[in-house]
Amino acid sequence: MNLPRRQFLHLAVGAAALPAVSRIAKAQAYPVRPVRVIVGFPAGGAADVVARLMAQWLSERLGYPFIVENRPGAGTNTGTEAVVRAAPDGHTLLYVTSPNAINATLYGKLNFNFIRDIAPIAGIIQAPLVIVVNPSFPAKTVPELIAYAKANQGKINMASSGLGSPAHVSGEMFKMMAGVKMVHVPYRGGAPALTDLLGGQVQVYFSVLPDSIEYIRAGKLRALAVTTAARSETLPDLPTVGEFVPGYEASSWHGLGAPRSTPAAIIKKLSDEINAALADPKMKQRLGDLGGVPMPMTSDEFAGFVAAETDKWAKVVRFSGARAD
Repeated sequence: MNLPRRQFLHLAVGAAALPAVSRIAKAQAYPVRPVRVIVGFPAGGAADVVARLMAQWLSERLGYPFIVENRPGAGTNTGTEAVVRAAPDGHTLLYVTSPNAINATLYGKLNFNFIRDIAPIAGIIQAPLVIVVNPSFPAKTVPELIAYAKANQGKINMASSGLGSPAHVSGEMFKMMAGVKMVHVPYRGGAPALTDLLGGQVQVYFSVLPDSIEYIRAGKLRALAVTTAARSETLPDLPTVGEFVPGYEASSWHGLGAPRSTPAAIIKKLSDEINAALADPKMKQRLGDLGGVPMPMTSDEFAGFVAAETDKWAKVVRFSGARAD
C-alpha cells in the first residue's frame, strides 16, 4: 500500500512521538500501588529515620504509601541487590547511602555493579563526621593529634562502627593524608564503639555527629574537628580537618535510587518531589535536628556526586588494604 507523502510524514511523526507520550503517561500515572523504599540498615538509625521522613512526604504528595522496608545485611549489599533485581517501574526504590560507594571497592565479588545497576534519583542529606577522643587523651587539636600519632606510630587505637563504614574510611583517609599510623578497631555499630571510647579502651573515633553530639556537649568526649569541607552549624566553633590537612573532606550522605532502566519521567517526578521537600522549612529543620544539611541535587548531579565518591573511596580502601570478602 502506497501512502501519499504528506500522510506518510504525518504518521511517521506521530509514531516517533509515541515513546515520549508513553513515558509521560507513565509518569503521570505513577505510582499505581504502594512503593517500597529499601533501607540497608536496621530500624532506628539515622538512615531509617531520614528515609521515613522522606517516605511520609512522598506518600502525602503522590497519593500512595511509600513504605520503608529495612533489609540490613552485608554492609547494605543485601538491600541493594534486592532493588537491582526488582522491576524497573519505580515501585521499588533504594535508600542510597555512602557505604554503597565504599562497597564498590571494599567487596571484590558483588552480584551487581552499583554505578551501572542503580539509577540515581536525588540527594537527600549530608552530615559531617567528627573526630572525638577520650578526655584523658593528650591531643586537644588536630595538629596535636598528628604530632602525637607520629611520635607513637601504631600505638593509638582508632575505633570504627564497622569495616568499610564511613567512620572507618574517614579515619583511613586521615591516616593516608596526614601520614600517621593508627590501629583500626572495628565494632558492630556506633554504640559499642562509643562505649569503649568513653571507657578509654580506644582513643580516637571518627563518629557520625548525631551519635556523639550529646557526649560532646556534656564534656564526656572531646571533639577535635569535623570532616566536611565547611564547618558544622551544630558546632560552629569547631574547625574542619581540612583547615589542617588541606584537601581532606568526608561526609555521611543519603539519597534515593531506582533499578536501572526505570523510566526517566518517573525518575524526574521523584527527583522533583524530593527537591521540593528539601526546600521546605520544616523538613530543613528536621534534617538539621539530625545533624545534617539538605543535599538538593538533580538526578544527573547526584549521579556525578556518587561516581566521584566511589572513585574517592576506592583510593582510600586500596590504601587501607581492607577487604570484606
